[in-house]
Amino acid sequence: MNEPLMSQAVDLMIAGMGFVFVFLIILVFATLAMSKLVLRFGPVESDAPVKPPRAKPSASKSVDPDTAEAIKKAIAQYRSRHKK
Repeated sequence: MNEPLMSQAVDLMIAGMGFVFVFLIILVFATLAMSKLVLRFGPVESDAPVKPPRAKPSASKSVDPDTAEAIKKAIAQYRSRHKK
């Protein structure tokens, strides 16, 4: 009774999986080709990695003693609740 329907479903499944497989193979080769093009025509990189300058934290900003005390209490409370 459902044999033609199951046959069509299997055919559709195989066709769909085939299209996805072919697409992924094309995608792999396209990615490899683009990678080779970038390596060939891209900018030349030096051997040493370039590190961006780090922003140094400024110690000139002072924290209100009441705020610092509140932060210390909050940290202590958090640690007491989340002990391992």
